[in-house]
Amino acid sequence: MATYVVLAKFTDQGIRTIKNSPQRASQVAEMAKTFSCEMKDVYWTLGQYDIVTIIEAKDEEAFMAFGLALGSAGNVRTQTLRAFNKSEFGSIIGKLP
Repeated sequence: MATYVVLAKFTDQGIRTIKNSPQRASQVAEMAKTFSCEMKDVYWTLGQYDIVTIIEAKDEEAFMAFGLALGSAGNVRTQTLRAFNKSEFGSIIGKLP
């Protein structure tokens, strides 16, 4: 499973319905499963981004389909970071000359 850190900002629509945000997060977690993804954690944050989530996906195609479905709902705009755990990163740097 690949891990992604998703940084999200509320759209005008998303902030107008902010009271529904915890319920929407639960719905997004369920939706993720239909794309072979799992929302491991969700945090509402202060600063440049409003929400940070940790998503695991079986592959990039599954994650992209999930991301498109999430974006099409119109409540958030996202930026995604591919994340590597210690073991994965060790394997990557082990390939260096």
